[in-house]
Amino acid sequence: MGESGAMLVFFVHAVTTLLMTAVIWFVQIVHYPLFAEVGRATFQRYERAHQRRIARLVIPLMLGELFSSLLLFWVAPPGLPTGYALSGLVLLAVIWLSTAILQVPQHGRLARRGFDTAVHTRLVSGNWLRTIAWTLRALLVCVALWALVSDGAPAAG
Repeated sequence: MGESGAMLVFFVHAVTTLLMTAVIWFVQIVHYPLFAEVGRATFQRYERAHQRRIARLVIPLMLGELFSSLLLFWVAPPGLPTGYALSGLVLLAVIWLSTAILQVPQHGRLARRGFDTAVHTRLVSGNWLRTIAWTLRALLVCVALWALVSDGAPAAG
């Protein structure tokens, strides 16, 4: 894979990371807090619908982010900062582990039992870990993008 292929991998990586960062901030600030307003009578149905609909959005993005992050170890564009791929993957591991260990079980409890204030509180507070990790990944993407653009920019003068 040549330099253009490596740039394509980075482009997919940057787009998926930035989109997931936007999604996680929306979920953290708007969507999860509004769970408390749904009402107990319809909450289980709402939660199951939430899981189906959010999965259609985040699963392709998360998989694209994961595969492009892994590919960056082998096909990094010239000028990508040293340690970028490893730092990004460490943060991605935090995100995936948090999703599997914290968020998925809480969503499962809410879908099975209906709205529960304690479970909802754990869901919202535990999601800050993913929100921070994705924000750090977005910052890494911006730093890497700046490095790639700066290295390839013609000298002034």
